[in-house]
Amino acid sequence: MLKVKVINRSRFDLPRYATPLSAGMDVRANIDEAVVLRPLERAMIPTGLSIELPEGYEMQIRPRSGLAAKHGITVLNSPGTIDADYRGEIRVILVNLSNEEFRIEAGERIAQMVVARHEQVEWELTEELAESERGEGGFGSTGKK
Repeated sequence: MLKVKVINRSRFDLPRYATPLSAGMDVRANIDEAVVLRPLERAMIPTGLSIELPEGYEMQIRPRSGLAAKHGITVLNSPGTIDADYRGEIRVILVNLSNEEFRIEAGERIAQMVVARHEQVEWELTEELAESERGEGGFGSTGKK
């Protein structure tokens, strides 16, 4: 299990995994009063959490499927990336893609956090790339099946 240092300045418990095989942990809105998102409006919602990830890891901030499906609320820059060298408070950029106002209450679960390993690349400039079955096929080129 990966250990990650965290500062919790919110009044809520730390995010935790809901089931033994969960990939993400729900994160809560650390706000003093409700925030109302009108249709197509966005807001940065504080979590009260700051973290220190090990080198080679990132934290992804992803939408909660229930908020997206039932209310049209999603993470605008999905997935948001928290880099290993960021030490500020984690804030979630939520957007309301529905036709109705949505009220975010203090302590509401607004997004999920997933910690992932990543690599950095070193570019190797070339004039040719190896052939592949797909080639230059882009959007929709692999068919429906």
